[in-house]
Amino acid sequence: MSFLEVLYFIVPSAIFYAAPLILVALGGVFSERSGVVNIGLEGLMVIGAFVGILFNLLFADQFGGLTPWLALIAAMVAALLLSLVHAVASISFRADQVVSGVAINLLAIALALYLVKRIFDKGQTDFITERFQRYDSFGLSDIPFIGPRLFSNVPDFSDIPIIGPMFFSQVYMTSVFAIAMAFVAWFVIYKTPFGLRLRSVGEHPMAADTMGINVTRMRYVAVMISGALAGIGGAIYAQTVTGDFGHATINGQGFMALAAMIFGKWHPLGAMGAALFFGLAQSLSIAGSSIPFIEDVPNVFLLILPYVLTILALAGFIGRANAPKANGKPYIKGQR
Repeated sequence: MSFLEVLYFIVPSAIFYAAPLILVALGGVFSERSGVVNIGLEGLMVIGAFVGILFNLLFADQFGGLTPWLALIAAMVAALLLSLVHAVASISFRADQVVSGVAINLLAIALALYLVKRIFDKGQTDFITERFQRYDSFGLSDIPFIGPRLFSNVPDFSDIPIIGPMFFSQVYMTSVFAIAMAFVAWFVIYKTPFGLRLRSVGEHPMAADTMGINVTRMRYVAVMISGALAGIGGAIYAQTVTGDFGHATINGQGFMALAAMIFGKWHPLGAMGAALFFGLAQSLSIAGSSIPFIEDVPNVFLLILPYVLTILALAGFIGRANAPKANGKPYIKGQR
C-alpha cells in the first residue's frame, strides 16, 4: 500500500469521525464568544445521542430514509431545552459556570441511562435500522432535494485527480453538513450584526449594554445555539458511529470538541481544523491496524491516541490562545 493509498483510506475516515466534533465545537464557540463557558457540551451530546437514537427507533417505519435527519431535529430540540438549565443557572442566577456545566454532564448521562432502562429494560437501546447514506463518490448532484434538479450533468468531485478520491469518496452527507456549518458559523459571527453583538457581549458586556444591546438575551441565545449544535453532533455520532445508545456511546467526545474549540482559538474555522485533527486521531485508533505503517503499534496505544493528543494540544496551545475577555464572568448591570 503506497502512501497515497493510505491517505485515500484514512482521510475520508478522519472527516467521518470529525463531523460530530465540528458541530459540537461550533456550539462551544457560540457560547464562549458570548462570555458563557460551556463545560456541559459532553452532556448535551449525550442527550442528543439518546434522543436521536430513540426517535430513529420509534419512527423508522413511518419516515423511512428521512428518519435520521428528523432525528437530528428532535435531538437539537432536546439538547436546546437542556442547555436552558445551564443558561438559567449561569446567566440569571450567576452560578459558577464550570460547576453548572459539570452538573449538566452528570444530569444528562444519569437521565439518559435511566430512560434507557425504563424504556428498553436493559442497559442499552436496540440498534437502529435507518442510517445516513454513504456516497462512494460525491458531487453537487448528491445534494438532497436541489442537487438532482440543478446539477444532474455536473461530474462528481471524486473525479478530480489526487484530491478527488481523498476528500470526495466514501462521503457521508453529515460530513458535508458539518463542514458547511463551520463556514455558516464563521459568516454569522464575523459578518453579521448578530455576530458583532455576540462578540461584544463576550468581550465587554458593559460597553455593549450602554449601546443598547441586551446582554442577558444575547447570552441566552448563544447558549441555546450551543445546545442545539451539540445535540445535533451527538445524534450524528450515535447514528453513524455506534448505531445504538449506551453508557459508553459518548465517551469524551464532548471534551474533545471543547479542546478543539480552544485549540482553534475560539474561531469557527479554527475549531473545524482542530476537530479534523482529532477526527484523524480517532480514525487511526479504530482503523490503524489496517494501515501498513502503524499496524505493528499495540492497539492500546492507538485507542488512547485521541485523548493523549487532546491533552498535548491543550498543553501546547492553551497558553497562546486568548479567550474572550468576559468569558466565564457573570454580568451585573452597572458593575465594571
